[in-house]
Amino acid sequence: MKKVLKLTLALAMVLCSTSAMAQKLARVNTQEIFAQMAETKQMQENLDAFGKELQEQLEAIQVEFNNRAAEYQKAQATMNPTVKQMKEAELNGLQQRYAEFQQIAQQDFAKKQQELADPIQKKLNEAIAKVAKAAGYSAVLDEMAFVYYDPAQVADINGAVKKELGITEAAK
Repeated sequence: MKKVLKLTLALAMVLCSTSAMAQKLARVNTQEIFAQMAETKQMQENLDAFGKELQEQLEAIQVEFNNRAAEYQKAQATMNPTVKQMKEAELNGLQQRYAEFQQIAQQDFAKKQQELADPIQKKLNEAIAKVAKAAGYSAVLDEMAFVYYDPAQVADINGAVKKELGITEAAK
């Protein structure tokens, strides 16, 4: 979202500083190309493995809670009030630990996703810049960032960027 906003602001500044007619504009679909990059497949495999590991840890905490809750249910009728109170506190602590771990796991997953995606996005941006400079474009618009553009007035550089990145149609 931040990148889309930056692209939009950059385009607005370019259009305001000079006449839009004097600009040579191009368009690209970064989401489509990003999804087709070989690095993205590896990133997704890494994220899947990381997510599976986190899920297994969450399930282990849940199993521990369920086992202790079942033990408590069986024995609560015969427990003295002090032991009962301690067991309830223990169960509440496990529930809290599960909730905290779940929140941390979500944050860790998002951080890992960003960490893995950043170099791929950088590579894509560099390829776009290289293609744009070579063809003399003054601005490149992301197709997904704009409500409207006239395709006849804005060159499509998707194919050139894919070629620069080594993406073939068979790689889809």
